[in-house]
Amino acid sequence: MITIIAGTDRRDSMTMRIANVYLKELSGQTSDVQLLSLEGKQVWERGAAMQELEQQYLIPATKFVFVMPEYNASFPGVLKMMMDNSDVKKCWWYKKAALVGLSDGRAGNLRGIEHMTAILNYLRVNVLYNKMLLSKVKEEINNDGVLLRSETGRLISIQMEEFLKF
Repeated sequence: MITIIAGTDRRDSMTMRIANVYLKELSGQTSDVQLLSLEGKQVWERGAAMQELEQQYLIPATKFVFVMPEYNASFPGVLKMMMDNSDVKKCWWYKKAALVGLSDGRAGNLRGIEHMTAILNYLRVNVLYNKMLLSKVKEEINNDGVLLRSETGRLISIQMEEFLKF
């Protein structure tokens, strides 16, 4: 099972648009993929809602695709809170991850991607070397979720092909 995590709780986010591109890409190659949007999820404490999220999206997954916008040179706190309030051994240990960073600036959330890599390595998650950095994301995808540059689609395909082999 692969779980794609849209790492923000903002409504109508570019993160969800990009996460849906990844969902479409992976769905063409496997039926064992799902998308977790953090919008409206109760991840701020380890309650029933968080445990239900774990049972559906985190524990069954063997691989994760993290799609993360840049927030203050890192990634959103809601994503970190979800990880902090999860059962670390059941949800993360010895699994694999691919990382996708996006920003409206020019670095594609490079710092956030490196920060997440360090956290995931601490959690015993192996991270794919091929990390996608989407800079000036408003020039990469339109409001309907359609990629505007064929080269970006090609690079996403390569990353996911490598991830499936990983």
